[in-house]
Amino acid sequence: MPANLPPSRLRPNEGAPGSLLRRGLAVAVALPLLTLAACGYGSQAKDDTSNQNVAAGSKKIDGLDSVKIGYFGNLTHATALVGREQGIFQKELGATKAQYATFNAGPSEIEALNSGSIDIGWIGPSPAINGYTKSDGKNLRIVAGSASGGVKLVVDPKKVTSLKDVKGKRIATPQLGNTQDVAFLNWIADQGWKVDSQSGKGDVTVVRSDNKVTPDAFRTGSVDGAWVPEPTASRLVAEGGKVLLDEASLWPDKKFVITNIIVSQNFLKAHPKAVEAVLKASVETNKWINANSDAAKAAANKQLAADSGKALPVKVLDPAWKSIQLTNDPLASTLNTEAQHAVKAGLLKQPDLKGIYDLTILNKVLKAAGESTVDDAGLGAG
Repeated sequence: MPANLPPSRLRPNEGAPGSLLRRGLAVAVALPLLTLAACGYGSQAKDDTSNQNVAAGSKKIDGLDSVKIGYFGNLTHATALVGREQGIFQKELGATKAQYATFNAGPSEIEALNSGSIDIGWIGPSPAINGYTKSDGKNLRIVAGSASGGVKLVVDPKKVTSLKDVKGKRIATPQLGNTQDVAFLNWIADQGWKVDSQSGKGDVTVVRSDNKVTPDAFRTGSVDGAWVPEPTASRLVAEGGKVLLDEASLWPDKKFVITNIIVSQNFLKAHPKAVEAVLKASVETNKWINANSDAAKAAANKQLAADSGKALPVKVLDPAWKSIQLTNDPLASTLNTEAQHAVKAGLLKQPDLKGIYDLTILNKVLKAAGESTVDDAGLGAG
């Protein structure tokens, strides 16, 4: 992970999912601290202008030469991985070329959206909240959901045999204030234990650790477990860890948002047909994934290998894939709950999320596809 990034970017040695935390995290009133996606490492974008072949006779959408799509090289962004690898986005965009940029952390993707380097992207709930609140609700909209689940508490079974044994142990989370960190702090509070949210010290020692190095820390015994997203959770299991708790079990219907689709408000206003094409491709991709799980898993891993130079091993890929649910529903009520958990932990100033969603185009696409429409939990624009 790159070190010495400016305060508005990912801080070093705290892992991705990253955060937009300022040095020392002492300015919670001035800067929302619920931040960064539940996936990815580092903070640099990898631009890619390669495309699937455009079908003969296709027309440009909204007169655009291209639509710039961002995502993370992670299984929680499987819709983007598979939709790209299968050429589904390009098919729906016609003669408008699908251009891609892969990201390793939420701050850089939000910055790319703000600068116009990308038009639409897949991202976790915390950077969406942070990006929206920091801009006073002027930079982005969540226009669809993409994934639920895929977060687990994995422990060393020799040291931790039950949930009550977590007390007194050293448990890693990806980064102070990130989605998993907030979830773990909330779970700790629900047990009646006390932990200082910023230092991580208390009845449990919360160790903020880069997802890339957490498996090594677990292997050497530096931490006794970790509350982490996939595929890190499955990497720990491959190192001898045991899943003590699946976060999905803590949520109604075992569903909570882990990935959304966001779009620049300016792009949404100027090019709604292009947004519709991307969302149509997303819905089509999710339908294909859910009907062809093994083929979709292989397609996702193929794209991961193309993006990162290395595919996931089967012993990590298979369990990680099973724990993630692809969904068009943004699960808006859970996003609001996640924000309130951060407020309770003292890591986020009470946010005004009214207007963060605009699901109009998604519901149009879903209705045309004969699927159920989705709700914005009262947080819709207009």
